[in-house]
Amino acid sequence: MDRVKEKIHYWCEDTKKKGIDGKRVCTAILDTGLSNHPDLKGRVLEFRDMVNERAGMYDDSGHGTHVAGILAGNGKLSHGKYAGIAPESYLVAVKVLNQKGEGCMEYIEKGIHWIYKERNRLHIKVVNISVGAKENLGKKQTEHLIDAVEMLWDTGMVVVVSAGNYGPGAGTVAVPGTSRKVITVGAVNDRNSQKNCSGEGPTGQCVVKPDIVAPGYGIVSLNSRWMQQGVSYVEKSGSSMATPVVAGAMVLLCSKYPDMSNVEGKLRLRERSDITGEKEMVQGWGMLNIEKLLK
Repeated sequence: MDRVKEKIHYWCEDTKKKGIDGKRVCTAILDTGLSNHPDLKGRVLEFRDMVNERAGMYDDSGHGTHVAGILAGNGKLSHGKYAGIAPESYLVAVKVLNQKGEGCMEYIEKGIHWIYKERNRLHIKVVNISVGAKENLGKKQTEHLIDAVEMLWDTGMVVVVSAGNYGPGAGTVAVPGTSRKVITVGAVNDRNSQKNCSGEGPTGQCVVKPDIVAPGYGIVSLNSRWMQQGVSYVEKSGSSMATPVVAGAMVLLCSKYPDMSNVEGKLRLRERSDITGEKEMVQGWGMLNIEKLLK
């Protein structure tokens, strides 16, 4: 995470001196679930399982826990080394994907509608969706999923979704990242990886996507099986990992400016990102820059 934070100019006056760390801001994460990791202790407000309808918190894949750590882990077991972007923020975990990281539209939409229903009770401000389906999903299912995430956006929540891992190549952004409204995140290839797979625009409606990029390859974050394996952190890659970097940045923004609307936050992202030199359909507005975003 130190490498990630350097790339996005995380260490600035707001994060170092002013204590902007996500306090009092809650993010809902739709993913594979969440394990009871010490780096998240005391900050998970609620867990819901749309797949197996189990009551206790769990993650049988590991993907969701990894994502949560990038966004909100406090680095307790690493003495801060692997702390996330908003280490004092709250989480709500909604399991919509199974052990293989796969999920049907029914579970995903059910999770989205649960967040919509409970948003005020849990004070959910940001939604992280590191989930994506190919744009050839089917017209009806595509429309339903996009309508669902835009419903969240229209309530004022900041909805951050991944560009998917069907790239590189034109027209490979995953649904619901093709939505005009939500913030779609691609993974910047900052390690010159040969496994670059982040989705690229344009969408079927000729919309420029992704909106923004962030580091997503070789990211070390929470291991959901830390107790069984005796290893607290693991490395994963993809646009799924870049998404909570941006979602975490939006949590910081909400923490500093609690009255800022989601539309204002999105415009601020657009105006304060760093051009990477890539084509617009690859980088969108450019690389996330937290120092500029918060200043």
